Amino acid sequence: MKKMMTAIAAAAITTGIMGTAGAASVESFTDVPKDHWSYAAVDQLVKDGILEGNGDGTFAGDRPMSRYEMAAAIARAEAKLQSVNPADQALIEKLGQEYQAELQKMEARNEARYQELSDKVNKIQLSGFVRAKYDHDSADNVSAGAENNNKHFYMDLEGKMKVSRDWEAHFQSETRKGYTQNQNWRTSSGSDDQDGTVQRIWVEGHPGKLGVTLGAKWWGLGFQNVAFGHAADGISLDTNFTKDWNAKAFYLRPRQGSLVSMTNGSDTSIYGVNFTGKVGHATQASFTYAMNQNHNDAVKNADGTYGDQAMSRMGAVDLSAQLANNLNLVATYVRTNAGQFNTSKEYRLNYKGTDLNQVGSFGAYLRYIDFAKFGDMSHDDEWCSMPSDTKGWILGVKYVPYQNVEWETFYSDQTRNLSGTQTGMNSHAKRHLFRTQIDFHF
Repeated sequence: MKKMMTAIAAAAITTGIMGTAGAASVESFTDVPKDHWSYAAVDQLVKDGILEGNGDGTFAGDRPMSRYEMAAAIARAEAKLQSVNPADQALIEKLGQEYQAELQKMEARNEARYQELSDKVNKIQLSGFVRAKYDHDSADNVSAGAENNNKHFYMDLEGKMKVSRDWEAHFQSETRKGYTQNQNWRTSSGSDDQDGTVQRIWVEGHPGKLGVTLGAKWWGLGFQNVAFGHAADGISLDTNFTKDWNAKAFYLRPRQGSLVSMTNGSDTSIYGVNFTGKVGHATQASFTYAMNQNHNDAVKNADGTYGDQAMSRMGAVDLSAQLANNLNLVATYVRTNAGQFNTSKEYRLNYKGTDLNQVGSFGAYLRYIDFAKFGDMSHDDEWCSMPSDTKGWILGVKYVPYQNVEWETFYSDQTRNLSGTQTGMNSHAKRHLFRTQIDFHF
């Protein structure tokens, strides 16, 4: 009953029927029919300052008061039910029973208006985060942009717009201001895909049992994005062919040309399939097979086998196992058809994890990476912390000091250029990377 009365009181207030409460000097209302028993009840509530009308001795001006207007007045009185004397409480409750039908209709109408407003507000949703990041990067004779993301401020802004029950439109804008080589914190980093414009737009839909994603967005393959992890134009179609397994077909054309490790970079397209699902009570698996559409046949050897840089085909396996309540292990193995240096591996052990709504929550992780120069089509290098041709380990922690704020710090010991294919460089160059960053989510 209290819930109904509170909702109806809100409806009465928003309709503007009632004035400001508290004036006890007004006497009976001229437009309340005196031959109705509620006249005396309303008259008493007016004298006690519980009800107030238009300020001229009326509720409805120069016409008889309707039952809906009377119901609105009662709803206003019910909002004060807990703060009035027992006698007035009894009058209000009696009036509520008399006008119950009108009160219920008002509540239903108010709920419909609220739902309509809620639907309009929820049609567009914005989210993202702002990051401040600092690196201390000690690299021994290593190039390929390893030091190009040292210090910066970054903002990710994403929008989701509901088109219909089955379709949503999305956009993403990335902005980075930071230090690269001789620049300072206030100048642009010169990134090819983080200039503050709307770089990515795509749609997602579920017509029937089919899932569709189409447009320019960031795509990742596998649990750790080792097979591929970059922005691209593309399309994917997926469906759950069993309760626990999903099949996906994709076609992608990379957009971040300078960041893609394939020799033909953004001048190619990759396409393939992925299967993801459960393989046990606490284990999940992901299998990916992809092809590089415009691989360079000129790198074939005399015997018809592919040379070092072919990477025209790739297979990947990901496993994620819950070892204990707070312990998770993720393993990834990728192999291409390049002549040599053709495998990439990553193993990650996670302890606990952060919850942005829970202050004080934390997580820790240990990662081992071994990315050969031609071992994957283009893995996610995570702001140059894991470039190609790199082997090493990463130890990190995450912590939530405030709600929706996450602080991450890690240290990495790496060996670069293991394959020795970058001429003139030490084949065992060392790198020590310390990174700390704080993200403010909204």
